[in-house]
Amino acid sequence: MHIADGIIDARISIIANVVSIGIIYFSGRNTPAEEIPKMGITGAALFVASLIHIPFAGTSLHPGLFGIAGIILGRRAFPVIFTVLLFQSFIFQHGGLLSVGINSINMGAGAFLAWIIWKQKFLPEYFRAILAGFVGVIIPALLMSIEFQLSGYGKGIIFIFSIYIFAAIVEGLLSLSVVKFFRKINSDIIK
Repeated sequence: MHIADGIIDARISIIANVVSIGIIYFSGRNTPAEEIPKMGITGAALFVASLIHIPFAGTSLHPGLFGIAGIILGRRAFPVIFTVLLFQSFIFQHGGLLSVGINSINMGAGAFLAWIIWKQKFLPEYFRAILAGFVGVIIPALLMSIEFQLSGYGKGIIFIFSIYIFAAIVEGLLSLSVVKFFRKINSDIIK
């Protein structure tokens, strides 16, 4: 799901980086001290999950955990996702330095919508957890597909998007498992 450098026009990538820095400022300002450990642990989980590559349909997928990040961190998921993607680009060349902003916006949008879904208390918790996990993956995949289409990159965009539908279903079930686990141990990590 990482867009590599050179696929999206450099000017758009630079604008996305500037927008990302603005989002980091607004979503991370006034962060209470008690939130910082949750941000660090969630960031570590996102980073480690990206190392688990699962071969599927001629490519490989890895968990993103953007829905879980949205559930746990809310609006503070964006700075964490940006930081994780920055480290991934430095260490593993996932994406690239120029495309870190656009990748953060794509994946941060999934986490943000997952948070919005999670806050809808009129829905049953298990449904919110599954939907948040699903949306956390499908929104970045949809945005990436649109960006590829607009930039004229690749012919198999619909195929790639269909692969992410499977990944989104798995992430929805994974999000449900994580929420159930934290509820079972009476953790206050999920509000």
